[in-house]
Amino acid sequence: MKFMVCFDGSNTSKAAIDLAINHASAFRASLIIVNSMVKGTESEREQIQNMESLLSDIQKGCETKDISCETHLLIRGLDAGEDLVAFANEQQVDQVFIGVRRRSKMEKLVFGSTAQYVILNANCPVVTIR
Repeated sequence: MKFMVCFDGSNTSKAAIDLAINHASAFRASLIIVNSMVKGTESEREQIQNMESLLSDIQKGCETKDISCETHLLIRGLDAGEDLVAFANEQQVDQVFIGVRRRSKMEKLVFGSTAQYVILNANCPVVTIR
């Protein structure tokens, strides 16, 4: 089995990783930890390096728990929701874990909701955590 965790560095995405680790241990699944960025220009270099460091730390933590883990920083020009769903399909994951946070209707209208897009469009079960 393969589980994918959508990671953006937030507390809810960290909670999603913790839950996915527990499930991966119970079901002997491998983890794919994924972050999606729309663009990777020079102005985002520091943000990219920080995310790569976080993903590396997560991978090392999984390995100490004997959980197979790979990480991916996606910079493919897609909105995060579209990118995550496409990547889940490409990797043929069995389940997606994603953190959700409360947003007002106006915030969702203006900024959209990555989690909502993933929940509605993924071809596999999606576990959400707050």
